[in-house]
Amino acid sequence: MTARYDGHAEWYDDFNAPFAADNAAAIVDHLGAGKGLCLDVGCGTGLYLDAIRSTGRTVIGLDRSTDQLHIARRRDRAPLLQGDATALPFAANSFDTVTTLWISTDISDFGRLLKEAARVLRPGGLLLFQGVHPCFNGPHIERLPEGELLIHHTYRITGWHRRAPWWPEGGVRDRVGMSHVPLADLINAFIDAELNVERVSELGERPIPSVLAVTATA
Repeated sequence: MTARYDGHAEWYDDFNAPFAADNAAAIVDHLGAGKGLCLDVGCGTGLYLDAIRSTGRTVIGLDRSTDQLHIARRRDRAPLLQGDATALPFAANSFDTVTTLWISTDISDFGRLLKEAARVLRPGGLLLFQGVHPCFNGPHIERLPEGELLIHHTYRITGWHRRAPWWPEGGVRDRVGMSHVPLADLINAFIDAELNVERVSELGERPIPSVLAVTATA
């Protein structure tokens, strides 16, 4: 797993902070009150650690990017580890909760990530995924000046996309690229990981949802 945000972390933290502030309430709502250890996989610069902690959980962050973890350590007191989300450095049944926030577009093998998350979850433990809605974000979406979306044929081209001609120059996807997981593949990844999907929510702008949230249990 490549640390694609190394070299972009300071810029990305500034760019992402207002979005994280908007998303925090939904994350807290989906998690609900809890206790025990929560692993935030792909914690990035730590923008969601305090929101997770506010639910009563003790949060531990993991990310591959040295640069992002450097910012996260300045921001938050939580234990933070550098590691690969597809080969988590934890024993089975270690966590009561796992969060995977805004990571499906940044990792090459989302299915493997979920299998690792399921492995480290205790029986009955909660997993929360929240990220961009794959139907309305990705290499197939061109945002028109009027706010409309133009959908291109590349929706079914899975895997890593380094560039799309309609991505804004200098934006996050133009800088680091993205992994595209179509909706069916994303939901099936939960099934393949033997996670029990409890709820699927579409959030964000109306009438077009920009965010997908999935809660599941081990």
